[in-house]
Amino acid sequence: MKDSKLQIDRSCHVPYSKTCKKEIQSKIALHYPEAEREMIWEKVQRQYVDFLSDWRKDLGGKRNFHNSAGGTYDCIAIMSYYAVCKPVTSFREIEEIEENLILPSFRKLKFVNCNKPFWRKLMYKAFVRAKSGCDKWHDYEMSVAPYETDKPIYYEFTACPAAEFAKRFGFTDIMPALCNVDYASMELLHAKLVRTTTCANGCKCDYTICGDQDPYGREHPEYRDENGYRRNRKCSYR
Repeated sequence: MKDSKLQIDRSCHVPYSKTCKKEIQSKIALHYPEAEREMIWEKVQRQYVDFLSDWRKDLGGKRNFHNSAGGTYDCIAIMSYYAVCKPVTSFREIEEIEENLILPSFRKLKFVNCNKPFWRKLMYKAFVRAKSGCDKWHDYEMSVAPYETDKPIYYEFTACPAAEFAKRFGFTDIMPALCNVDYASMELLHAKLVRTTTCANGCKCDYTICGDQDPYGREHPEYRDENGYRRNRKCSYR
């Protein structure tokens, strides 16, 4: 089925990105013979349409920057793929799809070094701008702590549409695969993410960000929990 034929309300919803489509189709190709691949992809498309037929209509459509590649709707497409192909796919494959959507833009910022005050302050300003977008759409409810020169940056989400969707439709088991990319993206900026919980497995998604040479990161060692989340030991900051 052509993407233009998807029966979704385009006044409030958007199709998955072209990059997301390519990534999902590449995973389908790993598990199904060529003669079946188009049929499987169409099942994923129809699942996507079905999910959106009874989903929030207040996320801003194409006007909302959260709905671009790797964002809310791509997460829904990935969960649609998982719903159709769960017997053959894997947690790591889901994680790879999200990484391939998110990380290319961060690789272009390899000159950024969060250990340096200039870049750390610039990152903080970027998070403040992101909060203004969240305040406009009320999709991700975000708060950002005041900037302090020699302390990590801190912000948090207390609402996340992707986590809300996963809870409603029973996909919390793969949310770690979608959330873990936050760690990888920060590593590309010479930064360290310290996180103890997410909106999918708790009441908030907390982000404490420092340079990768900052002792703070070493004081809060990372581990992977029993559900696959990358997390850090409980921190005292904030």
